[in-house]
Amino acid sequence: MDRLDAIGVFAAVAESGSFSAAARRLEVSASAATRAVAALERRLGVRLLTRTTRRVGLTEAGARFLESARRVLAELDSAERSLAGSAAEPAGELSLTAPVTFGRLHVAPLVADFLAAFPRVTARLLLVDRVVDLVEEGIDAAVRIGALPDSSLRALKVGEVRRIVVGAPAYLRRCGVPRHPRELAAHRIIAFGGIGTGRQWRFGAGRERLAVTVAPVLEVNDAAAAIALAERGDGLVRVLSYQAAEALAAGRLVPLLEPFAPPPLPVQLVHPPGRFLPAKTRAFIDFAAPRLRAALGG
Repeated sequence: MDRLDAIGVFAAVAESGSFSAAARRLEVSASAATRAVAALERRLGVRLLTRTTRRVGLTEAGARFLESARRVLAELDSAERSLAGSAAEPAGELSLTAPVTFGRLHVAPLVADFLAAFPRVTARLLLVDRVVDLVEEGIDAAVRIGALPDSSLRALKVGEVRRIVVGAPAYLRRCGVPRHPRELAAHRIIAFGGIGTGRQWRFGAGRERLAVTVAPVLEVNDAAAAIALAERGDGLVRVLSYQAAEALAAGRLVPLLEPFAPPPLPVQLVHPPGRFLPAKTRAFIDFAAPRLRAALGG
């Protein structure tokens, strides 16, 4: 590799924290990436990275050099773009992930529309109710609900959703309507574990925060199953607002304890850190953001 290529490898390793992840992103072997950074360190006469069995980090000199490297690479990219004219047409496979129910309701139809608009792009959509490591699993972009555990991700907020307690009219006629979260102790609870701890429900905001421990008669990890049981009148359930939207609109479920609702959760489009987004990823974010905002009322 030449000097600029080695600088690009160093920046990719520093941003991803891993030689293997950087190598996958740059489509080179891990050994080639390791040799490129080692050669750069020999040329500069300083250690740029610290290496452990679990993580690669920056030395003090490496942190200073990374700032300069990013400027150099950005200027080079800008020069290439100006010569090439407009950015490349989006093409290739786009890897995406989202929570299961939100992905089924909102993301999958959106991806299908995106592929119709950009015929040179194909997509792989992973719908799972877990936090996916975007770098390690080779994901280009994700929809995340809630606070981001990894602050290095680039995020664009597209809306909010609420945590709500719901029950069927028949159940409420039979068992009564809870007026305060503490009254949940007297009710049959179906706990959905996909939105946090299934046995502790938090309500309110600021000084009015309240945590109630519930004793579920049943705990499931699938929102659709929990909602179906609640619709049958088998108990109360707490889910995210979009998960129960259809049942609420049809009157099969009723929202409860709304004065005690906790703060809403942000919905964000996120992608891994990096100097520049591939054309396919940038095109998808630009395409998806306004549509998700419209769907979420943002």
